Amino acid sequence: MKQSFFKTVLAGGVAAIAVNLGGPAFAQQRNFDVPKQDASKAIAEFARQAGLQIIAPSDQLRGVTTPAIKGSYDARAALRSLLAGTDLEIVSDNGGVIILRKTTLPQSAEVAEEPLEVETITVIGSQIKGAQTTGALPVSVIGREAIQATGAVSGNDLFRTLPQAGDVTFNEQWLGGNSPNAARGDVSTVSLRGLGQGNTLVLLNGRRMVAHPTSQADNSIPVFGYNINAVPVAGLERVEILRDGAAALYGSDAVAGVVNNVLRSDFQGLTLASQYGGAEGTSLREFQFDLFAGRAFAEGRGNVTLFAGFTERSKLRVGEQDYTARMDRRALVDGTSFAGVTNFDTRGAHSPWAGLQTPASFGAITRNGVALTNTSGQFHIQPTTSAGCLAALSGGVCIDDGVVTGTADRDLRYDANGADGDITQTPSVQRYNLFGTLTYDLTDDVKFFSELGYYTANTNALIGANSVLSVPITVSAANYYNPFGAITSPNRLSGLTLPAAGVPVTLVNYALDDVGSRAVEVENQQYRVLAGFNGKQFGWDWESAALYSAAKVTDTSDGISNTLFQRALARSTPDAYNPFSGGDPANPSLGDTSPSSDVSSFVVKNTRKNKTTLALWDFKVSRPDLLNLPAGGLGVALGVELRRETYKDDRDARQDGTITFTDSITGRFFGSDLMQASPSLDVRGHRSVSSAYAELSAPLVSPEMNIPLIRAAELQLAGRYEDYSDVGSVAKPKVALSWDVIQGVRLRTSWSQGFKAPNLETLNTEKLQRSYAGNDYLLCEADLRARRITSFATCARNVTVVSVISGNKNLKPEKSESFSYGAVLKSFFLPVEYGEFTFTVDRWKIDQSGIVGILSDQNALILDYMQRLSGSSNAAVTRAPVTASDEAIFAGTGITPVGQIASVNSQFQNLLPRSVGGVDLELSYRSPSTAWGRFNISVNAAHLLRFYQAPSDIEQSLLDAQKAGQISANLPISGTANLVADNGRPEWKVSANLSWSLGGWSAGAFTQYVDAVNNTGVLDPQSNVWEVDSTLTTNLYSQYRWSQGEAETELRLGVRNIGDKDPPLAATGYLGGLYQPMARYWYASLRKTF
Repeated sequence: MKQSFFKTVLAGGVAAIAVNLGGPAFAQQRNFDVPKQDASKAIAEFARQAGLQIIAPSDQLRGVTTPAIKGSYDARAALRSLLAGTDLEIVSDNGGVIILRKTTLPQSAEVAEEPLEVETITVIGSQIKGAQTTGALPVSVIGREAIQATGAVSGNDLFRTLPQAGDVTFNEQWLGGNSPNAARGDVSTVSLRGLGQGNTLVLLNGRRMVAHPTSQADNSIPVFGYNINAVPVAGLERVEILRDGAAALYGSDAVAGVVNNVLRSDFQGLTLASQYGGAEGTSLREFQFDLFAGRAFAEGRGNVTLFAGFTERSKLRVGEQDYTARMDRRALVDGTSFAGVTNFDTRGAHSPWAGLQTPASFGAITRNGVALTNTSGQFHIQPTTSAGCLAALSGGVCIDDGVVTGTADRDLRYDANGADGDITQTPSVQRYNLFGTLTYDLTDDVKFFSELGYYTANTNALIGANSVLSVPITVSAANYYNPFGAITSPNRLSGLTLPAAGVPVTLVNYALDDVGSRAVEVENQQYRVLAGFNGKQFGWDWESAALYSAAKVTDTSDGISNTLFQRALARSTPDAYNPFSGGDPANPSLGDTSPSSDVSSFVVKNTRKNKTTLALWDFKVSRPDLLNLPAGGLGVALGVELRRETYKDDRDARQDGTITFTDSITGRFFGSDLMQASPSLDVRGHRSVSSAYAELSAPLVSPEMNIPLIRAAELQLAGRYEDYSDVGSVAKPKVALSWDVIQGVRLRTSWSQGFKAPNLETLNTEKLQRSYAGNDYLLCEADLRARRITSFATCARNVTVVSVISGNKNLKPEKSESFSYGAVLKSFFLPVEYGEFTFTVDRWKIDQSGIVGILSDQNALILDYMQRLSGSSNAAVTRAPVTASDEAIFAGTGITPVGQIASVNSQFQNLLPRSVGGVDLELSYRSPSTAWGRFNISVNAAHLLRFYQAPSDIEQSLLDAQKAGQISANLPISGTANLVADNGRPEWKVSANLSWSLGGWSAGAFTQYVDAVNNTGVLDPQSNVWEVDSTLTTNLYSQYRWSQGEAETELRLGVRNIGDKDPPLAATGYLGGLYQPMARYWYASLRKTF
């Protein structure tokens, strides 16, 4: 099977493009006037006049003077004249980007066989010319070759390979916990340093992207991110990652750093590319087709470039891989100290085996003297083969008294994955990207430039059956199948101590498996329009642009109307909905084998529409030589920016309060008519932001000054002021210093302050109500004292916690302080024939304060547990009145009985600090050209040393009580202490890239290591935490490139996860924030350039 699949991939990839088109070569005839001057200035000016992007190592430009160029020339002929008489050469020219370096190779290697990925400066388009990856700031640059080596098809694939990126909780695998309240679809974000996606700013071609319009809960806080799947990976020229706080340069959100996606532009010619691939042993297949086209016009004064991309991927189903096929994974830990630990059993407490309750006023319902319910009227349906049957119903099921418990009735839990293996692990996707750029020289000093981008993606998924989760629903006494119904009903049990009219029964715990899994369709759209001008006047480079971008999401899914469902329950005829039939008696966890006849009457479509917009205008000027200092020119950049951001969340009418649910029997009101969806009001918000920044780059020492042990030194100062219409104003500075001890040895450091404005949802939400699964720890204590369990680790007092959170217009921006220091070592002291290498090491630290948050529901319940043991209670936790069954649970334990948890109430607020720190290591080596080819090696490692979430006063009191032995050591007090190696925060993440080329042949390998982490909250009886193993995965590719006239063809075969490694086991199967559920993945691609 695997061999045939590989053949299919190969054939599909080769056959994907079977065209042989020709294209003209485009000359660039320009007027040039570049005076004789220092090479760094001359090349910058030449690039501006030529409309080209030129990249060169800054160290190799020092001390080089270029001749004057004046007149009308072809751009590349003029560049060769500019370089004449210097030791600079062109080593790469792909039509849009030209790379230069000093002539250091033997004559036989004057032209590089591959575009080089060197530590470079971009001498055109930066705020101050001269920024480089080995300068004062830690910057990583991922070039096209490195991107291709990862085999990435989407932004999600690509950024998971970056060691400095934290866990990606905001991704396409997250289907909202079967709820329409969370972001889902073709979405993925970046979280540098693991600080959360809201702390990483994402740019496209140097300017902000619009935020994705649907939030995701991070520790119960709605956060927004930038959808990197909207960035066409195939269209990237490079990705620049600033691994340092950058709010002083870029504004809000740049707390952990900045990711700048640079798309290819100024392209000339035509390129067609196609790729086909898939994962072994699954039905997941991907097809991708991309087109690049560009040409110059108006005698080289203008250029238009177009990228068009299409990606189609099929679904990955839960039944296709062992670790997702079943939700009860306890068998996978047999033989360990975690055997029997219920965390590995994630089957749902809501199942086809209904948990029900008769009116409490009737007390225990008896039949012929035998109680069928407890004194509170609670009973449940179970197979007749289970212990405790009190009254048989039809179909091999019976009634047992009381609620479904986590111990005796554990097999009645619902395994949605086992019941329907077609449930989606990752959705099917159809993605379209269009992006165009236009540049035109209006005069020799003024250029017009523009961008036009459009992205759309449609995903389709299946999620598990609906549950009666948010609100109980009452079954009429007239229901045809009600065993406690009217005496005229054929299904009423005989011998009941009930009135002739029967009694209604309330559904408290139930999953409608017979309705089937639910379809979810999400349409994402994003468009971007930018226009601007740049030029040079009086020695100043200036640029101004206006940007408008919008993102829309339409999320449509199958749902159930509470009102319509209750009507189906009220029928007195055989077409009534029957919640008393249970599931499959032979396989209790695997669904309902006796479905009701009519379910379509209460199935509805629910739709959520979200939109965000970004309108931006900026103006900036820069000059590399405002003043002539002894060590060189004083560079300066100044800029202003105005932007307006809007957010709209338009919920379905059945969820936003327009259509509500009132129980027709009990009169109980609920603000949402959508089953398993808490009431969520529509939210709208907007803000305006005015900002200004200044940046200085001052050379303190130059090589020509001949100062011992200070070959060069440069100081960077920057500051930014932003004024928000809703949260006030902030001003933040940045200082960076680089010191070249000798040639090839550089020390660097930076310090900055940053900020992150509260998002529009936390400010403008009137009331946010959510339901979460939790534990009632007071009941666990009662079970422990009554010896129903032996330790907290085996407690199964799972409850549905209704969390009610209010927005807060008084929130202030979160503040941060960043500090880093490091060193850069380059191989200038080695002979050229040994090649070139660069090594960088950076120690970094980020301290945050005023982080927007709430006391977690889990900690609120632990606080309630602790206080009730001492005779008080947590006022934020509301409980229902105590029933007789509640009293029975606490009997003989010495604990005052309490009722069931009703809700936990809180408000967003600025909380206490967080401190994060670590070390980044990068090593790159480029061999000389040899008879055996050229080799490139790069290693990138991130070592997380500290991730300390400081506890609040309340959390500290819980920790103190736990330390003193007043509450159980097994209680998972979240969000405190050093969280390194917990869940999505591995101590080490390492990636390495090896490539080889010789003539038209090339090959490469990409490998990634992720360190082990603790699966917090998963404890054995000795309080040991489950460790999620470390992993090492490897991708390989081989490629051949050949030319036919002016056309060039490239064929690549590759494999991702060559070892076919499954993600390491976690309680939920695997950690989706760290790993993708991807088996060995083969692909073939074909590219043709004309």
